[in-house]
Amino acid sequence: MVISALQIVGLLIGGVGMIGTFAVTAMPQWRVSAFIENNIIVFETIWEGLWMHCIRQANIRMQCKVYDSVLALPLDLQASRGLMCVGSALSFLAFVFAIIGMKCTLCAQSSCQDKGYVILTAGLFFILSGVVELIPVCWVANTIISDFYSPLVNAAQKRELGEALYLGWVAALCLIAAGAIFCSFFRCCEKTRSYGYSAPTHSSTYSQHKKTESSYSKSQYV
Repeated sequence: MVISALQIVGLLIGGVGMIGTFAVTAMPQWRVSAFIENNIIVFETIWEGLWMHCIRQANIRMQCKVYDSVLALPLDLQASRGLMCVGSALSFLAFVFAIIGMKCTLCAQSSCQDKGYVILTAGLFFILSGVVELIPVCWVANTIISDFYSPLVNAAQKRELGEALYLGWVAALCLIAAGAIFCSFFRCCEKTRSYGYSAPTHSSTYSQHKKTESSYSKSQYV
C-alpha cells in the first residue's frame, strides 16, 4: 500500500514537471524588459521567448511575432530551443514508462519481474530531463544577469528574468524529485526480490531434511 502511494506521488510530481516543461518551452516570457523614462512613464514590456517575441503597451493589445530566422536569436536562446525540445521529449517518455511500470497496472506474473527495470528507466529519464531543462534556464538567467550589471550594454537592451525561467526551475526540480522517487522504488524492489529468493531455498532445505528423517524412520520399522 505504501509503495503504491509512493508511485502515485512520483507520477503526479513527474506529471507536473512534464506539463511545466511544455509550458516553459512555449512561453514567451523568457527575457522581459520594462522601460521607464525620466518624466514620462511608458508602460511598455517586451517579451522574448524561444519561438516569438511580444510587445505590450498601455491601452494597446499585445502583439506577438514569430522569429523569422533562428540565426536572429542570441546564442543562448538558440541552444535553449533545442535543449528544451529534448527535455520535453524525455519528460514525456519518462511519464509513459512510469505509467507502464507502476505496480497498480495489470500485467502477467512473469512480466511483473521486469517492472523494476521499467521503473528505473522512468526514473533515469525524469532525472535526465530535469538536468537538461536546468541547463538552458540557468544559461539564459546567467546571461540576463551579466548583461544587466554590465556597463557596456545599453539600458534599452537590458533584460530581466521572466516568469518562464522561474517556472522552469520549479519544473526541473519536480522532474528530478520524481526521478529520485522511482529510482528509490527500484532499489526497494531489488531488496524485496532478494529476500523472496532466499525464502524458498530455506523451505526446500527444510522439506528435504524432513523427507530424510521420514525415510530413516521407515527403515527402522523394517
